[in-house]
Amino acid sequence: MATFLENKVYHDDDSLFFSENLDQITQAKFQVPWFYRAEFEVQSSYAIVDNYLQVKTHGISSRADIYLNGALVVDKNVQAGAYAGRTFDIGSKAIPGKNVLLIRVYPTDYNRDFALGFVDWNPYPPDNGTGVWRDVEIKQTGSVAFAGTPRLATTLDGTVQMKADVRNWGSASTTADVHCKIFDPKDRELTNLGLANGVTLAAMSVQEISMKFKIDNPLIWWPAQWGEQPLYNVSCTLSTRGQLSDVMPNVRFGIRTVTSTLNEFNDTTFFVNGKPFQVLGAGYTSDIFLRFDENKLRTQFLYVLDMGLNAIRLEGKQEHPFLYELADETGIMILAGWECCDKWEGWSYNDEGSGEKWKDADYAIANASMRHEAAMMQSHPSLLAFLVGSDFWPDDRAVRIYVDALRAFDWDIPIIASASQRGYPDLLGNGGMKMDGPYDWVPPNYWYSDQLGAAFGFGSELGAGVGTPELRSLKRFLSSSDLDDLWKHPRKGLYHMSTNVSSFYTREIYNEALWARYGAPTSLENYLLKAQLMDYEATRAEFEAYGAKWTAERPATGLIYWMLNNAWPSLHWNLFDYYLHPAGSYFGTKVGARLQHVAYDYLTRSFYLINRSKSSLGPCTVEAELLDVNGTTISKTATRTQLSPNNSTRLFEMTEINQIRDVALLKLVLKGNDSVLSRNVYHLTPKPDTLDFDNSTWYHTPVTKFSDFGALNTLPQADLSVKTLIKMRKPAGHIHVKVTLQNRSKLPAVFVRLNLVDFFDRPEIDDDGSVDVVPVTWSDNYVTVWPEETLELEVNFRLGGQLATRAVRLEVDGWNVAKQTVGVSIKGGGLQE
Repeated sequence: MATFLENKVYHDDDSLFFSENLDQITQAKFQVPWFYRAEFEVQSSYAIVDNYLQVKTHGISSRADIYLNGALVVDKNVQAGAYAGRTFDIGSKAIPGKNVLLIRVYPTDYNRDFALGFVDWNPYPPDNGTGVWRDVEIKQTGSVAFAGTPRLATTLDGTVQMKADVRNWGSASTTADVHCKIFDPKDRELTNLGLANGVTLAAMSVQEISMKFKIDNPLIWWPAQWGEQPLYNVSCTLSTRGQLSDVMPNVRFGIRTVTSTLNEFNDTTFFVNGKPFQVLGAGYTSDIFLRFDENKLRTQFLYVLDMGLNAIRLEGKQEHPFLYELADETGIMILAGWECCDKWEGWSYNDEGSGEKWKDADYAIANASMRHEAAMMQSHPSLLAFLVGSDFWPDDRAVRIYVDALRAFDWDIPIIASASQRGYPDLLGNGGMKMDGPYDWVPPNYWYSDQLGAAFGFGSELGAGVGTPELRSLKRFLSSSDLDDLWKHPRKGLYHMSTNVSSFYTREIYNEALWARYGAPTSLENYLLKAQLMDYEATRAEFEAYGAKWTAERPATGLIYWMLNNAWPSLHWNLFDYYLHPAGSYFGTKVGARLQHVAYDYLTRSFYLINRSKSSLGPCTVEAELLDVNGTTISKTATRTQLSPNNSTRLFEMTEINQIRDVALLKLVLKGNDSVLSRNVYHLTPKPDTLDFDNSTWYHTPVTKFSDFGALNTLPQADLSVKTLIKMRKPAGHIHVKVTLQNRSKLPAVFVRLNLVDFFDRPEIDDDGSVDVVPVTWSDNYVTVWPEETLELEVNFRLGGQLATRAVRLEVDGWNVAKQTVGVSIKGGGLQE
């Protein structure tokens, strides 16, 4: 499918993903083998002794025959498994000049093959991900070559242990010299290691070489929230008889340690460089057709950091080497691992999955897969752990294969048995993670309870199922009747949810809450406004609760929100939509995951002071003001306290909340050194949502009585003034704009949305020819402005790409704020207010 799209047979930008068009593609054409063909030249090189040629595979889904010049190199029984990268000698089949490499891939079946599936995340791609999805390399060397990348293990005192495998392709024994250089993060050579000289290699053998060195005054690699990401570099050459035989690509590494422990509750806690590390992350997915876009990934990682998250989880979506390199550069930690619900978990005790049970040949594929992925990942400081199981743990034979493979590649970080508490193998013990849901909507007080997925222990995948795109994104993949279904038919199955046989094919649970809490929508626009408020509230509460309970009696040691992104345009399970536009779920997360923050506990009506940094910020002030919807202050207080590092503290209960009649607004502000560290507004009712935990399912906890926010629907319009000022033009066309919101009313301006748009002379893009500006980052958004308050926000975006560079404007509206548009003029390369 990716090849069809690249060659314009199909078009995902304007038709393939629209409405139910994807369902119209016949699967028959993908039920036969397909061929990939490439030509390459074989040339002799005076600098290389002899000439040996190898083909290296890294990702073919899921079985393939490989031919060179018409001769079979290896068949589908050997080249099997989407991650089973292998190296084959093709020297005897190569010829001088032009050579033809041909790969025949066989149809993938998720239940039969070790592939990259999407479970119930979205409709299955028509080709089931069949094809060459990672690079295939042709490598020319001398008789002695490096077999894979080196493994590096570091300690905080600067000791580095490096190991590498060297292969003799020749039919006679030989002696080889290995020479390595180490460079610091500023690319200055630190040491010249003429080590492992005179290594004797038997014919057709592989031998491990090892070298240890010490870096003085080492620069320590930290996750982004805690510090910098200095990366060292090592490069090596291999020579025989005084002439170059192979060159190892440069490998970057960071000096850091990662460990984990199980506490008395069997909850996993990770430690980075010896410090307890609370994981606040989200589940990442590949593109539905396994296309890989480095620029898109850069934006996705930019958003991860902007939201304050520190990790992503890859459930069977190990992606390309660039992902790990970018994570190293940006300080995002990675929980890698295999996926659930298909062949990967075809165990006799798995009563939920559909994968075929493993046979002897399957264990060999699993071994090759694990060894290839271990070799690719091992040197990256961004790796936090590898989960060898997801919903279920592997059987004893598979666990031994996985563990031996990882340890053979000097894996120096935790190996986790599974992401759930269904069971575990003796070899690894309890994985220390829970998978008790929810996956669909729950109210904010759910997260402060002591049951199921609430804020205790390590939640490996959980969330309120939210992630509603805004209108311009929706119009790119929904027809007018599809848009009507969103708010006129709240129980209808929707193609752009999960698969039609899943528990998530409708928005029925979500919509029941929306109708009950905020009233029946009066239009599509009204529905989307209420949905964004629901999404914002849901993600903020989840991340706030886990932050608040980080140092509780039973600590909340980590959470992976389900999910970060979508494989295709979707109506749920994301923190930003497929088109990279952030909305309510994004900005709720951004508030809830702030490094320094004060949060409201919906259950006990108390406040928590949160400091996720590793530094103490000293004395600070917490200000709380409770306001009714008419703008009258019910209560106002301020408290001086301290911000301890990497900690959370319960402050006090706000009893005045009992005085709320219908709906009130609570503003919490955290100040340190006279600067605002966090500002946060909640909408509250005197009676919270009532949860029925006894009737919970694996994905949802019912609500027997909903909160009533109907009073918000009768709010008078607020008078909001909006001004923009371009503060600077950054390099490469990056623009930094200050936006000033001034509420000139005596009542609050509730849930104010701000969005940058660009206008084209192309009405087919949208009714007015406009598109959302992406990527874009805001200091805050979807904000509530207090009566007569002035609030300053900042937004960053860049010129180029889709931007017309002449008509960027700021759209502003809100719950009780009329829509207005403010110009941000960009003319002739100059910038004007």
